[in-house]
Amino acid sequence: MLENKINNRKSGVLLYGLTPPKLNTEEHKIKAIADKQIERISVLEIDGLVLYDIQDESSRNDKPRPFPFMDTLSPEIYNTTYLRELNLPKIIYKSVGKYSVNELNAWINEYAKNIDYSVFVGTPSNRLKSNLSLNEAYHINKNSVNSIRLGGVIIPERHYKKNDEHIRLFNKIDKGCHFFISQCVYNIDNTKNFLSDYYYSSLDNNRELHTIIFTLTPCGSLKTMEFMEWLGIDIPKWLKNDLKHSKDILLKSIEICKTIAEELLNYCKDKNIPIGFNIESVSIRKAEIDASIELLKEVKVLMNKYQYSAIVCE
Repeated sequence: MLENKINNRKSGVLLYGLTPPKLNTEEHKIKAIADKQIERISVLEIDGLVLYDIQDESSRNDKPRPFPFMDTLSPEIYNTTYLRELNLPKIIYKSVGKYSVNELNAWINEYAKNIDYSVFVGTPSNRLKSNLSLNEAYHINKNSVNSIRLGGVIIPERHYKKNDEHIRLFNKIDKGCHFFISQCVYNIDNTKNFLSDYYYSSLDNNRELHTIIFTLTPCGSLKTMEFMEWLGIDIPKWLKNDLKHSKDILLKSIEICKTIAEELLNYCKDKNIPIGFNIESVSIRKAEIDASIELLKEVKVLMNKYQYSAIVCE
């Protein structure tokens, strides 16, 4: 089960990621969306479900957003109100910058018993006013009467720019994070550079390696690719060219994601770095959602090949 794999820092975690429906969606439509998601996900052999807390990231990027931003239902409410029938551990993302100290503490006390894990995320940019820093949020959770088990975010692109993502990771471990979920991976070199520093830093400083869960996302159109790049996902030039000129961009992206997954499995197996995968679709198009399910099944086959297998939670 997910708890066992995380607590024992095992490889083989397989997750599926969802964004809750738009906030202004009518009640009966939310119920219909949730029912469809439950039907789709309940038959998957996965360890858990990731529910995102979407922020407007326009402050981080001066370019126009390819798709308009719209607020979504909070992931904890979507989980407790609409996804109760889905008998899987849930990892709830939470944007903490909008809360005061008292508000976050109240949120933790209200939802701690209903949330398996949470991933706290800070504000998208230093240009955006934040009521609470990520470090303050970690401190509040650690000292709360009803603390939540935490995971953290790692961003290979940030490691490429600052070369310190592994240091950030160990600092987050010290503040209570037990596992990490990456931003979507399309640049394998950035990712392996981070993993190399993470691994050798652990040896140099006698630190245990915690599980890294890499996010993979199919790309089914040039518009989706534009949006992914706007979000900060680094897609190398040669890869963009291959996708743009392919006869079937969606099929090509699935092949690329599988290649990335296998290369990461191979690299991490040699070094005993515990890893897993989180599969998502950044698009609401049915074809890309279906492709994410296909990709998840293909990644599970690859993990089985490397003797990593997901466990269906009873």
